[in-house]
Amino acid sequence: MLGKKLVTAQKRGETRALCLGLGMVACSMMMYFFIGITIVPFYTKSVWTTETVCKVLKANIKDKVFCPNSKGSEDEEIFPYPCLQVWVNLTASGQEVMLYQTEDTLERNPKCSYVPDKLENSKEVKARIETIASNFKKYQTFPCYYDPGGTQTNVILSRLYPAKGLLFALLWPTLMFTGGCLIIVLVKISQYVSVLSAWQ
Repeated sequence: MLGKKLVTAQKRGETRALCLGLGMVACSMMMYFFIGITIVPFYTKSVWTTETVCKVLKANIKDKVFCPNSKGSEDEEIFPYPCLQVWVNLTASGQEVMLYQTEDTLERNPKCSYVPDKLENSKEVKARIETIASNFKKYQTFPCYYDPGGTQTNVILSRLYPAKGLLFALLWPTLMFTGGCLIIVLVKISQYVSVLSAWQ
């Protein structure tokens, strides 16, 4: 009687462990799918793939412009911000090109090197942009990214989704998938050993 109870408990434990392993595998596949439709397209779409050194030639703050994100909204004229334009010398080619913060900056406003995220307080935005401009004048040499294919003649300061970021995003679903597969394999081995023991 006790032996039957132990066998039943073992089967229940194996079933739960198997469900856990299958659940981990399913969750990891969903995470892979989510990363594949969100991060990967942005990573592959970016043409600024080669790192080089840029030297600041000039960093000027132009007249105020309106935030592109506010276009079409009722508060469009409430959120103007100073337009920072940074021109650098591209070491790889020796060309004078415009610098943008990220790929998103170029899409939001190609006239400005930096587009603020939060525009509620115009004084804070102005002070932040002035600080960025002074930092560019202070630290004139820094790494940047350019398009080796020549499709884009400008450069960016940092990539939204660098290779390290993509690998880090893929790390967690990979660990979960590996753990799930390991649990499934261990359960199958346990079942196989139990069957061999029963035959003996």
